[in-house]
Amino acid sequence: MRILISLLCLSLVSCNQKTTDTTETSIASILPVENVFATEKELSKEFKNYWYAGKAEITSYALEQVRYGELRKGTAALIYVTEDFLPEIQVKANQKSASTVSVLKLNATKKFNTGIYPYSIMQSTFYPVTDNQHALKISSSIQEWCGQVYAQLNTKEKFEILSHSYFQGEADQTFSLKKTILENELWTKLRIAPNDMPQGELSIIPSFEYCRLFHKEIQPYSASAKMEKQQDFSTYTITYPELSRSLAITFSNKFPYEIESWTERYNLTDTTDALVTKATRLKTITSDYWSKNSTRHDALRDTLKLN
Repeated sequence: MRILISLLCLSLVSCNQKTTDTTETSIASILPVENVFATEKELSKEFKNYWYAGKAEITSYALEQVRYGELRKGTAALIYVTEDFLPEIQVKANQKSASTVSVLKLNATKKFNTGIYPYSIMQSTFYPVTDNQHALKISSSIQEWCGQVYAQLNTKEKFEILSHSYFQGEADQTFSLKKTILENELWTKLRIAPNDMPQGELSIIPSFEYCRLFHKEIQPYSASAKMEKQQDFSTYTITYPELSRSLAITFSNKFPYEIESWTERYNLTDTTDALVTKATRLKTITSDYWSKNSTRHDALRDTLKLN
């Protein structure tokens, strides 16, 4: 029987402890996703002017992260940028060619402390701007003083996944999964075509960050998704009953659909909101940040309120 970690127990232990239970989570049947990736999107002039201006969009967030049963204050950042990607070898291309695919890349980072030691989390998603296929690649890494974990997905005929961890029972895994919706890719799809976000009863692979922090198998789980629209903002919510988890992303209704905030709940039976991960937008800038690596550019971090 696969070993899974009880979410409630895990929130109470430190990184060198691993509490297990014998509850087995079944793999949800994969639902057709043809409607999610139905047709190739024609890029608007507005989209091209914004995303092909030679700059990235960088947004900083005030973070309240649940870890070991307590809220930890920190910072998060979402860095979106278009790149030319080589799908055959799954890397960024040095230049555009007939073999490249234009992707909207998201680098999502979190930094927070748990007592004496720090956590650093980064997830990267490479999603075709045509919005007619799955993310071509996803990677995730988590570093803290107890060790580090890494997971990567490459889209071939199936999802090819490798995972490394310092935890017993999780180290050096390689496996394949049938294609289905990826939570990681929805953060980029939302910025391209928010009106086409999948809704209803679905099968979704949760974010790699969540799977690794809470020791859940990387696999599809039954989920439901809905979109709630208000005057200025909309909120897209995914709920995983089997995991007792939900993710709600609030974003602007106007292009370029900037993400204003998000919340992540890990115990849906708890209505006190005592332990809910939250991120709230601080500042958004556009910048060719890769050229801003001199000490004279340190002040830009103050602009983003990341210091």
